[in-house]
Parts: sequence; structure tokens; C-alpha cells
Amino acid sequence: MIFCDYPIIGSEKELPVYLMNMGLQQCQDHVIRRNGYPCPQILFCTKGSGTLLYENKKCLIPPNTVLYLPADFPHEYYPDEDVWNIHWIVPAGDALPLLLGNLDMKEPGIFHLTETTRLEYLFRSMHDALHSDNLLGNYRASGLLYSFLVEFNLCISHRESGSTYHPALIKAIDYINNHYQSSITMEELCSYCGVSKQHLCLLFRTMLHTRPMEYAAKRRIQVAKELLTGTSMTIEQIAAETGFCTASYFCKMFKRYEGITAIQFKRDFISTV
Repeated sequence: MIFCDYPIIGSEKELPVYLMNMGLQQCQDHVIRRNGYPCPQILFCTKGSGTLLYENKKCLIPPNTVLYLPADFPHEYYPDEDVWNIHWIVPAGDALPLLLGNLDMKEPGIFHLTETTRLEYLFRSMHDALHSDNLLGNYRASGLLYSFLVEFNLCISHRESGSTYHPALIKAIDYINNHYQSSITMEELCSYCGVSKQHLCLLFRTMLHTRPMEYAAKRRIQVAKELLTGTSMTIEQIAAETGFCTASYFCKMFKRYEGITAIQFKRDFISTV
């Protein structure tokens, strides 16, 4: 476990919505909740993969996947790899059912996103708020919780359960997640998934609002951000590690998707630690 925050709840209970707890599990354990959890949960995966079981369904949870589990909803989940990074947030409050209803968050759901950068930023901001202010930290974190819930709702572009996703799309995502360190062509991706180029592009565009190779590039950028903030690797080393043919091409793609250079991204991260 990397961290688990259980704020001391006092007058925060008077807030319409407040943060009950949150945390980040690097090597997520096998969790079985036959009676569910007493509060709604939002979980998202940033690394590795696992499996969620609910209502006799078995669903793959790869990176960039968000789960919404209502209160008292029976479920079970477990890792499929040694590393499975799961972030979780548990909101509470008398007004929470109304807020979730207004955001159309009534039923359990599994949502595959192109990336979770904004959610990760708000998640980290809540964590920082709790630890930077012993008196009002949970008030600040609870304020950020509103932004997180709204952002989560905006990120969901397809409101169908993950179990309805086409098997070829899931295979393509798995292949990209497992082979991003090397060059990936549309030909080998389509051959692995057993569908034509046109059909695979249609699946990505319909379900994820992106193209297969664009998803692969964003996956590489996601890993690159982890290496920029968590290691002392050089730009050249990170480019090679994440499957970019040259450092200059990596820098070009990083600026395209993130809006800033890789060096500036690392500087901004260090300044917030």
C-alpha cells in the first residue's frame, strides 16, 4: 500500500458532501464484499490489470479504467498481475444521493477512458490538502471532491458497462498495454485481434473517441509521466523505455498531448512535492 487517508471526521459531517476516505494501493489485494461497501466508491486503475466480479459478470480492469460502485453493492475484485495500482475515493454526506443522481451516477459502471490525468491531479490535490492543513484539510479536500465528481462524470463518454465492450477492443487495449515499449503497427494489432483495420478503428472511435495508434501514443505518454516523476532517467532513456523511436519524437508527442514539454512537466511536479 502506498497510502490510505482516513480523515478525522468532525463538523465536516455538516457539509452536504464530504470525503470519507481515499487511498492508493500499489499491489491491490483480493477484496470480497458480499454485502458491498456502506458508501459509494469510485476507483480507477493507472497501472497493471485486475478483474472485477459482480452480478455474475467478470470484467477486465486495465489501466485508464474507472469503476463506480454504489453503496451496499456486492462485488469482488482481484489483481491479474503483481502490480495493480488502484486509486479509490469514498464520498459521503446527506446530499450525496441527490448529487450523484444529478450526475446520472445511479448504477454501477465500468468505464474505459483514454487517460486519467485530470482525475489523478484532483486525487493528488485532495491527498495534499489533507496532509498540508491539520485543521481545515478535510474541508479543502471535500471542496476538491466536488470537482473530482464532476470531472469523473465529464470523463465518462460512454455509459455502457465494460462487459459490453467488443472483445476485439479489449484485446487491442491489452496488447497495447503489454507492448507499448516496442513498435506497434496497425497490421500486427489487427492480426492479434482478428478484425480488419476499418473495424478496429470503428471500435476505438465509437467506444473511446480516439484512434488505435493515438491510444497507443497516450499510453506511452502516461508511462513516460510516471518515469519522469518517479525516476532519474534521462529523456533519451525514457523515450527508449516507452517505445518512441527517438528522443526528439518523444518530446514532440509529449508536447502535443500534454501542452507542455517533458522537462517542464517534471519541474512542475517537483515544485508541488
